Amino acid sequence: MAHIDTDEPTRRDFLYVATGAFAAVGGAAAIWPLIDQMNPDASALALASIEVDLSSIEVGQSITVQWRGKPVFVRRRTAAEVEEAKSVPVEILPDPIARNDNLSGDVPATDENRAAEGKEEWLVMVGICTHLGCVPKGQKVGDAKGDFGGWFCPCHGSHYDTAGRIRKGPAPQNLEVPVYSFLSDDRIKIG
Repeated sequence: MAHIDTDEPTRRDFLYVATGAFAAVGGAAAIWPLIDQMNPDASALALASIEVDLSSIEVGQSITVQWRGKPVFVRRRTAAEVEEAKSVPVEILPDPIARNDNLSGDVPATDENRAAEGKEEWLVMVGICTHLGCVPKGQKVGDAKGDFGGWFCPCHGSHYDTAGRIRKGPAPQNLEVPVYSFLSDDRIKIG
């Protein structure tokens, strides 16, 4: 007797498809915890951005906050510090690029490109020397401020000015300005 081939699915075909579907769902359920554990945990997500209250910072004073495990210098500069930084020609700087994550491209390292527009007295920078990753001095009263009144890294002698630009020493770049925005006149969000 000849076998008749029909186009209708049989019970066996259904069992094959159902078994394959259950295996795929089971495999995905087993692998999901392995994939999910690669996501950052809540503590890392919390550090993605921070808010800083500026109301207690006096003119000429600096504070250091932690953001993504890095020190961030927030300084309320005096009018003299702002004017001194504005008077420096970009052509004499070892690093003529602003290194400001708030601006696109390789904009020049003028003081205006290192501070927020209309808020020139405030300077926000990652406080890590661009030479070997030390933390420059100049945040506390009595700290060595280097030859240019800003920050000084005593490990290898890098001197930064009042806009956080490298002026002398082995550091190849200006201190980085992270992404930040003013939420109000006395509050900023970093990150």
